[in-house]
Amino acid sequence: MKHLVVIGDATIDTQIMIDNASVECDVDHSRCRLCLDYAAKVPVRESYQTVGGDGANVAVGATKLGLQTALLADVGTDSNGQIILDTIKKAGVDISLVSKSKKPPTRYSVILNFQGERTILSQHGKRDYVWPKNFPPTDWIYLTGLSEGLKPLHETLLKYIAKHATVRLAYTPGSHQLKHNVADIRALLPAVDTLIINLEEAEIILGTTLKKEKSTTALIHELLKLGPDEVVITDAARGAYAGNIDDVYHLASFPVKVVAKTGAGDAFSAGYIAAKINGHSPQVALQWGIANSCGVISAVGAQAGLLNRKELEKMIKKYSDIKPKKIN
Repeated sequence: MKHLVVIGDATIDTQIMIDNASVECDVDHSRCRLCLDYAAKVPVRESYQTVGGDGANVAVGATKLGLQTALLADVGTDSNGQIILDTIKKAGVDISLVSKSKKPPTRYSVILNFQGERTILSQHGKRDYVWPKNFPPTDWIYLTGLSEGLKPLHETLLKYIAKHATVRLAYTPGSHQLKHNVADIRALLPAVDTLIINLEEAEIILGTTLKKEKSTTALIHELLKLGPDEVVITDAARGAYAGNIDDVYHLASFPVKVVAKTGAGDAFSAGYIAAKINGHSPQVALQWGIANSCGVISAVGAQAGLLNRKELEKMIKKYSDIKPKKIN
């Protein structure tokens, strides 16, 4: 019996730290661009290769917080695929649901880190995702970013959820889904218990803006109308919100030094869902999510700063003056 099965991609991330760049923003800072000198050699301060991907990050994060976790993903038969399998298996994740394909190769990303922010160059090839015959009994399923070819897997997942009423579904759509399949995202939401997204993703799903809706609370209530029981919205340095039909809570972020932001959202999701599985309230789940994300942004790589249970409790205690607040 698993506490959690994570369905999502695993990647090899090449982290590149650069200093010789600039950022240009619109007047209202609604959109910013990383600028490099064209046709020039740009110095690299440091570079690292790490395992990443939404699925792998959440699976490792949840395992580190004490959950019995399995990952359902597809990797290539290449050396990168084996590195991923070895790394997440060493972290304690059950990899028996991970399929290996000769084509396409294992997904990879190049991540440019500049002044604490990251710009991700991400490769998405079509993959043949396989729903395993040995899918284990589980309390929760967490569905997150997948590449092209995800639709049959989504359809099988919905059938599984319909037949297993006690299994709860958490969902964070990935970048490919948000760009190409917003209608499919919306179609999934009636089956979702907990939807975890950032502010920009909320606006994409709803086809509206925070400026139009006046508040994050309004966005949450609009998303709840689409079917999920609970909506969680992260808003970078401004913290995170969690709401259901009755209440909405906000927790400010903890004031930690930002080294790199890659994996912050996945770390938050791992912390939030781990708290839910442990029977905690949305207020406590916000604390777990914020603490875990603050751990990750304090290090380079999506998994390097993931906290264990003791470290997470220590982080929350350190910032005990920052508490969740009911805002509706």
